[in-house]
This record gives sequence, structure tokens and C-alpha cells, in this order.
Amino acid sequence: MATQTADLTAPDAKGADPMNRFWHDSLADADPEIAAAVDNELARQRDKIELIASENIASKAVLEAAGSVFTNKYAEGYPGKRYYGGCEYADVIETLAIDRAKQLFGCEFANVQPNSGSQMNQAVFLAMLQPGDTFMGLDLNSGGHLTHGSPVNMSGKWFNPVAYGVREGDELIDMDAVAATAREHKPKLIICGGTAYSRTWDFPAFRKIADEVGAILLCDMSHISGLVAGGAHPSPFPHCDIVTTTTHKSLRGPRSGVILWNDEKYSKPLNMAVFPGMQGGPLMHIVAAKAVAFREALRPEFKDYASRVVDNARALAQSLEAHGLRIVSGGTDNHSMLVDLSAKDVTGKDAEKGLDRAYLTSNKNGIPFDKRSPFVTSGLRLGSPAGTTRGFSTDEFTKIGELIARVVDGLAKNGPEGDAQIEQAVRAEVGELCAAFPVYPGR
Repeated sequence: MATQTADLTAPDAKGADPMNRFWHDSLADADPEIAAAVDNELARQRDKIELIASENIASKAVLEAAGSVFTNKYAEGYPGKRYYGGCEYADVIETLAIDRAKQLFGCEFANVQPNSGSQMNQAVFLAMLQPGDTFMGLDLNSGGHLTHGSPVNMSGKWFNPVAYGVREGDELIDMDAVAATAREHKPKLIICGGTAYSRTWDFPAFRKIADEVGAILLCDMSHISGLVAGGAHPSPFPHCDIVTTTTHKSLRGPRSGVILWNDEKYSKPLNMAVFPGMQGGPLMHIVAAKAVAFREALRPEFKDYASRVVDNARALAQSLEAHGLRIVSGGTDNHSMLVDLSAKDVTGKDAEKGLDRAYLTSNKNGIPFDKRSPFVTSGLRLGSPAGTTRGFSTDEFTKIGELIARVVDGLAKNGPEGDAQIEQAVRAEVGELCAAFPVYPGR
């Protein structure tokens, strides 16, 4: 059925002056359809438990900065060197964001302008590589990211990616194999970091390999940056030459990217790669929101948050294992895990849908050496950052593991349609948890 939309040319029923409406109409007045979608999304986030490892819940202050009047400001260039007038306050927020990022991660330089994780990584490639150059990254099937060399991504189309992976036996990265691959292919750049790897990254070992073959070492810590900031995961500094991170996962900020480094020789090429190489005017409202998120992460209580994220992830993994579900590599050291559904003969696609019916939001994900396609998968990727932000403890995540297992067992017994009674009962228990730990109360 076609979507019914309002007549956008209809006159204002209130007879209000158009400019008065422009300045004073709320979103509900100006665009009821979009307002309804926003309200429904707020309800979804309130009523369902978010278990997607790459998602979190930003603070009211971050949302306020992201929706601020800096939306209106063009600020091509960098603080003190803009191509537009009227940038004095844009300079203030960008300088604050840079200074806070450097303090948070203990580095000398930062570029806070990248609009996304993909663009930050593309900017590093533009600055450090020439088309056709060889680089190494974690294979997508072992937990790597699209921008780490996938053949469908620019990184795989314009450059020569060589992948390293995990061992079939224990599903851990084999650093001896990484070293052997580096010696064979002599990459110009090596990427450590991934999107679905639940174990601690051995940055000193990667540094040793990079030094041996003369490669630049890039860490994409997008998933673990909040844990690094909070001291719950080792820092890629001083081992890595360049570090990239998104700001919306475990760091709990707006959806965006940042590039960090220590050696001044990288400053000009990286800054030039972001602007004018990859982007025009930065999204200053998002830069403002990043600055807010960095300040939040510098507070002492963020260390407690990061620690609880790891504790909660381990509790969830242990609970799932206790209920017969295998965790890839046997557990987790960070905020995320891959759940192998093969023994239950349930696909990730069906599990994602069944859990969503039970108000548990997850995403299907391939497991190492998966025999199913990326559109179906044999696994789920789960994470603890958003639930920890809600206030969940290990007790709640242990309970969530039990709820997930019940839904999966219903799918194993009845096929893709699952067990409606089980899903309804789980949904009621999810409702109790969500009511006890509300999202954006009073909004």
C-alpha cells in the first residue's frame, strides 16, 4: 500500500503568518509525519532493549548540541584558518573538541571533522596511500570492517588489500600468521581493530610487525574507544602511528568520526585529506556534540561506566553459554560477542526477527568460517553499551541471556515463526526491565 502523505501545498488552517510559523512552529506543527516517526523511535528505544554492539544512548546534552544553531554554520577550514566569516564560535567548539579528544586519549593531535567512520578511514587512506598500494586488515569474515579492505568498498576497489584472520581452532588472531603475511606482502599500512572481534588487541605485537616490514600502523578503535577512554581496554597509543574512532559506540556520543596521532609529520597530510580532500564544511553541530561527549568521557564516572560495560558483556556471554549457546572464541574481553547459533540450527536472520518480536534488538552477523551468506548468517552480534547506559547491571544482563535463549529455543523448535507464547512472555519481562530503567525520562 502506498504511504499516505499530507497535502504539502494546503494553506495554513490557523491562518498564521508564514514567517511567524517558521520561527515558532514545533516539529509536530511543521511536519506531523516526521514528528510521529521521531516519537515512534523514542518509544522503540524506551520499550525495547538495545543489544546492538555498535549502538548506544547519547545524553540529553549531546542531543541538544547536535540539534543546536550550529546546524546553520558553514566553517570550511580549521580554527583560525576558515574560508567563511562568522566562525569565531565555531572555532571555540572545534578547539574544545580537539583539546578534549587529545586529553581523553593521551595524544598530541586530533582532527574532529570527519562526518563518519567510513570517511575518517578514507581520509587516512587518501593521506597515506596511493591507488594500488598494499595494506593489511582483518578479514570481514573474521570480524573486520567494510573499510578495512572489503572488495565492495572503496578500500578494496582502489587499493590492494591483504587480509589476516582468526585461527579455526580458537577463533583468535594468530599474530605469527599476521607477521608471516606482512613479511610476504610488505604492506605500506597495517590496520588493527575490527567490528566483531571480542578479544583484547595486542597493540605491541602489531607495532613489532609494522616496524619489521616498514609499515604505518593504523588502529581503528571505533568499537572499543569508550573502553580505552575509561581504562577498560589497553590504549593503542603509543604503539600505533594513527588511530581512528567513531564517537557513537562505546564512547556514547553523536554519530561521527575522529582521527588521532602523535607525530607532527602526519598533521598536514591528514588534515589536508579531511579538508579539502574528503569533505567540505564540517558539521559544526556534530562537532559541538562530540565536544560534549568527550567532556562526559573525561569525568571520573565514565571509568566506572566502561568497567561495567565489560562486566555486563561477560555476564551476558556466560548466561548465554549456561543456556546452551556457544560464544565465538569462548567469551569476550570487551563490550561485544558473537553468538554461534549453528548447534540450534537457527539462522542469524531468524533470530534477529524473533528477538525483535520479543523486544530485544540485535543484529545478525556472520561467524568465522560461516557457511551461510551474510544476508542469512549463523550468528548474532550482541553488545552491552546501551543496556549499561540504561543502568543494567550483571543481574539484568544475566536475565537477558536467559530471555534470548528462550526465544532461540522457540525458533529451534518451531522454525522461523518461533514460539508466540514464549515471545509474548519474554516481551512482558522486557517491559518490566525497561520500566525499571527508563530512557530519557520526562521527555
